[in-house]
Amino acid sequence: MARHRGRGWHGRVVAAALGVTALAAATSVWTARADPAGGRQPGARASAPAAQDRAPAKVSAEIAHASEAGDRGVNITIDDGPDPTWTPQVLRLLKDNGAKATFCVVGPQAEAHPDLVKEIVAAGHRLCNHTVSHDTTMDTKPEAYQSQQILDAERMITKASGGVRSQYYRAPGGAFTPYSRQLAASHGMRPLGWNVDSRDFERPGADAMVATVKREISGGPTVLFHDAGGDRAQTVAALREVLPWLKQQGYSFGFPVR
Repeated sequence: MARHRGRGWHGRVVAAALGVTALAAATSVWTARADPAGGRQPGARASAPAAQDRAPAKVSAEIAHASEAGDRGVNITIDDGPDPTWTPQVLRLLKDNGAKATFCVVGPQAEAHPDLVKEIVAAGHRLCNHTVSHDTTMDTKPEAYQSQQILDAERMITKASGGVRSQYYRAPGGAFTPYSRQLAASHGMRPLGWNVDSRDFERPGADAMVATVKREISGGPTVLFHDAGGDRAQTVAALREVLPWLKQQGYSFGFPVR
């Protein structure tokens, strides 16, 4: 499928990424889209290491699409934020509909808006690592670059959240590699794909987004929206209709499998 490109703010975010020495490495393209067919750790005693210092348990490196909520579960995923304009509106809609979501957070955005990251966590949603600079060509880059993008973002996100780690890793544009999937999994982040792409980054209109979800949700539970990277008024309008519709159809809101 086509990758998500052309979102202007990402060019400015790239400057925040640390430079790395280019290494020759061959990588494979892994699609994050399927074919149609945690919260904060409990507080430890003062003598124990801080939660953010404990080594996370390794998870599967396979790209997740299924829902912990079962066959009628839906995973709402929200990418590229947090954004001070759009993330609060998305959070409000999720609360109003009793829905949980997974927020795929870009490192510098988390660093710039730690209050919003904490609000996401406090509302019971989960965090997902979406790299430092949202480079949709990561699958063509050296392993050292991929590692920097993932691990630096995770440090930013964990600090912004107050110690809550990301439970998933989503490669920008689905640009996974075997290396990046294994690296993320070894740090407790399950690679996360999607089944339904609302294509809201193209701003096709709220009605078109709603129609896409209704048409494709039977093919898989993980739905992709965005709360940053541009004007997301259409996304907010689409969620306002999609969330209650999903409940009316007997779906429940869950999280991707880990």
